[in-house]
Order: sequence, then C-alpha cells, then structure tokens
Amino acid sequence: MFVVAGLIFNSCETTDLDLLVSPNDLAITQADPNLILNSIQLAGASNMERFSQLSSELTRIEYMSGRIYQNTFQGSVMNSVWSRTYSSEFNLPGSGVDVGLFTNVQALQEINEASDINYNFHVAVGQTLKAYSLLLLTDFIGEAVLSQAGNPDEFPAPLLDSGQEVYAGALALLDEAEALFAGNPPTLGATDFFYGGDSTRWIKLINTIRLRSYFLTDNTAAFNAIISTGNFISTAADDFQWQYGTRVLQPDTRHPQYANDYSPTGAGGYLSNWLMETMSVQDDPRTRYYFYRQVDATPGADAPADEQFLSCSLFTVPQHFIDGGFTFCSVPNGFWGRSHGNDEGTPPDGFFKTAYGVYPAAGRFDDNSFEAIGLGQGGGGAGIAPIMLSSYVDFWRGEMATSDAEKAVFLRAAMQKSIAKVQGFGALDGNADKSFEPTAAEVTAFIDGTVNTYNASTPEVKANIFAEQYWISQWGGGQEAWNYYRKTGYPTSLTPNWEPDPGAFPRSFLYAQDEVITNPNLNQRENLLNQVFWDTNPASPAFPLAN
Repeated sequence: MFVVAGLIFNSCETTDLDLLVSPNDLAITQADPNLILNSIQLAGASNMERFSQLSSELTRIEYMSGRIYQNTFQGSVMNSVWSRTYSSEFNLPGSGVDVGLFTNVQALQEINEASDINYNFHVAVGQTLKAYSLLLLTDFIGEAVLSQAGNPDEFPAPLLDSGQEVYAGALALLDEAEALFAGNPPTLGATDFFYGGDSTRWIKLINTIRLRSYFLTDNTAAFNAIISTGNFISTAADDFQWQYGTRVLQPDTRHPQYANDYSPTGAGGYLSNWLMETMSVQDDPRTRYYFYRQVDATPGADAPADEQFLSCSLFTVPQHFIDGGFTFCSVPNGFWGRSHGNDEGTPPDGFFKTAYGVYPAAGRFDDNSFEAIGLGQGGGGAGIAPIMLSSYVDFWRGEMATSDAEKAVFLRAAMQKSIAKVQGFGALDGNADKSFEPTAAEVTAFIDGTVNTYNASTPEVKANIFAEQYWISQWGGGQEAWNYYRKTGYPTSLTPNWEPDPGAFPRSFLYAQDEVITNPNLNQRENLLNQVFWDTNPASPAFPLAN
C-alpha cells in the first residue's frame, strides 16, 4: 500500500496539471474543414438576412414598428451580426464549430498551411464572405474591428478601425480570395451552398462586391475598370442568393418569412403599406408574386372601418399625412399592412392581413382566391434570400451613368431582369390559377410606360422613378437600399413616420451593445447621427428630404 501510494504521489508530482485546453474539447483546427465551411456560409447568409431586415425597415421596403428611431434601433440590434462576425453567435450543432467568421476563416488558413491537402477553395469562400460582412458592417456602423480582430491573446479589447481602413482591408481580402479561386481549387467534397463549387462564379461575385464598393465611394475609374472586364454578375444565372428548403423540423430550412406567415395561426408579421400601395397603384407585374392577399378589401379603404382588427381605420388622420397626401392606415383592394412607425399591438388578424407571396419566400401566388393561408401552402418555403442580383448591378450602372439617356437604358435592363426573375417563381405554387399572371405584352407595356415616363419627366421625378424601381427590385434582400438612400436622398415619395417628430433619420447604427459592455476601449454613441465616411450629404434632419 505504501509503495502504491508513493507511485501515485510521484506520478502526480511529475504530471503537468496546468492544462490550458481540455483534452475532451475539439480544437478548432481539428474540426472537419467542410463543416467549418458550412458554418461560415450559414453565418454569412444570416448576416445578410439581418442587414437586409434593418435596411428594409428604415426605407419602407419592410414595415418598421417603432415610432421613435432612437428607441427602435438600440445597441442590441447589431449584437447578432457582430457576434457572427467575430465570436460565437452562430454554431453548427454537433460539429464542434461555434465561432465567428474571423475565427473560422483563420482556422481554415491554419489547417491549409499545415496540411498537404489543398483547402484553397474553403479559404477563398471564407475570405469572400468575411470581406462582404466587413463592408456591410462598416456601412451600418461606420467602423469595424479589423487590424486587431481574431487575436484575443494580444488584443482582448480590440480597437475599431476607421471606415476607410476597413474598406481597404476588405478589398484586400477579396484580392486574396480571387488569387485562390484563380487556381480553380478542388472542393474536396465541401458543400458550396451558393455556386456549387464553381470558382469562376465566385470571381464574378468578388468583382460585383468591388463594384458596389466603388459605387458607394464614387470611385468612377475603378468602377468602370471592372465593367470593362465583363467579369461580374450580369445575368440571373450568377445571382448571389441563399436557397431555402421545405423541411419543417430539426432544422427548419424554410424561408423565415414563410415560416412566420404560413402557420396554423396565419400571417405573423405586417407588410409595408408604402411598398404595397406603390406597386398596386402602378399595376406592377410583380405585385401578385410579392404579396398574397387573404381578403379582397381593407377596413377604412374599401371596407367598413374595423376597431377590432384594424383600429387605425377609425383614427383621425394626422396632419403631417394630410399635408403630404399620404395613406395613413388602409391600402385598398385587400392590401392589409401597416405604415412606417405604426406601434399598435397585434390584434387577432392573422387570417386577414397580407402575407409574403411566392417571391422570394415560396408562399402563394395571389390569384384572387382570397383564402386563408396555412402550413405547407404554395411553394412550401423553398424560396431564396436575394443578396446581390444582376438587376442591382444595372441600377448601379445607371446611377453612375453620365446621361439620362444612358440611365434610362439601364433602368429598362434592370426592370426586365427583376421582373423575369420574379415571374420564374410562379411555378413554385402549383395550385395557383396562372391565368392571373401578367402576360408578356403586359410586362412590356409596364416597362415601356415606366421608361417613357422617366424620359419625359423633370430631374426630381426621374430620380424618384429610378430609386423606387431599385427598391422594389430589392424585395426580400434590401441590404443595399439604406446605402442608396443615404448616398442619393431618393426616393422622396416615402410616407412619413406615424410620429410627427420621430427624431432625425438614422445615418448609422449604434455599436453592438454586447461589445460595448465587454470592451473597455469602446464607449457607446449617444445617437444615430454619425455619418459613414462615404456619406457626405448634409446632416440629419435636413437630409434625406422625405424624413
């Protein structure tokens, strides 16, 4: 017994118990590179979805529920994006991978350097998605962590880099990614959710991300240099988008808006009155694809006012809506949504209000059936999240054009591409009466009429027409709309906030509150008025005009 005790004591004395990493934990560099790549792609797509939501709410593409901007967009709104970019908001269950874009991409680089296996494709995809997230993060808060990111041992409380520095760093990441893609590296069994392992299409995306950056920063020479190559997203076949599925449980792969609307309790959210009214008044061919109406009339418009289901239909219209001639509460013909800033509670109106349609959420096509929605209807949720489409590029090219005539050419091209893409989703709803789909002649007449009106209008009206069409094309993926609004100030046709004095229009968001709490080098901003470096327009509230 004494001998055994002595041996045990001696072994304890000579064993290093100061283990920094538990042997039961899987180190990130030991994880499967294919699973790491999955995590990167899912995190990148989730970031795009969040950016799109915030941008769309500010620009009336989506409904915003708060009356006071400062209260609606507090520091917490950027927490998820910040975490997915830098730390551990997103995880892939069962993979051992639960860290952010920076750490995952760094892990792939370390695995690639230490291995004889060529993981250049994995690294290149990661660098591309990280770069685009960094650019958007800078657009939304004005700054980001770059030079001190991904190194918590040396920089536990990293400092923010300026917007210009982050843009330069992100573009450098794209250069690195392009160099790796140029070698046409193997996918090694990895799942490429975007382009199926086609490096040439990833290079087109990289050039398109550069285009949007040069567009925002007014770098005409660099913009035109990319255009001259022709190697960018110019057709729907190369559109950058996230594809959803129809699976309901473990995990739910359906489009988030489909899951929210096509449920046993009916539609969960509200759609934007401004967007529905703008499109329906213009008889836009995309209207029936974007929105599914459960009723044929709206209280307060073409049906009696209803206190229980649409209480604002009984309200006195505020003076600032009367002065501008704006619709306050009710859009006719069953387009049942809410106006910007409506902060009412949620009545039991799930089977009355308008729901997402067949594009992009793979819901129902609106064929005047006016039926209640439910689980599994339409396309079952197998829609897309549009991120960067060929139609967007045509709008950028139009905005960068040097003449109205040239701008009109790109307006036409953008509308043609947008409408064609949207109409392709009609087939997802196999039970719809397709006789309600617009004919080719009707589509042509709409495009011709819009372009002709543009050509015959004053500069102010032309700017509004162009901007409205750009925003309509961004339905479901509007992360670039807020950028365009801050850059140009158009359209000026937007309905006002319900609140007569909602505070100055936001020019950037607050820092992520989670980072402010844990980072002693970061102090929260006082308001939403800091302008990003490429936003050189007058300060709010003088700009944008509609706000």
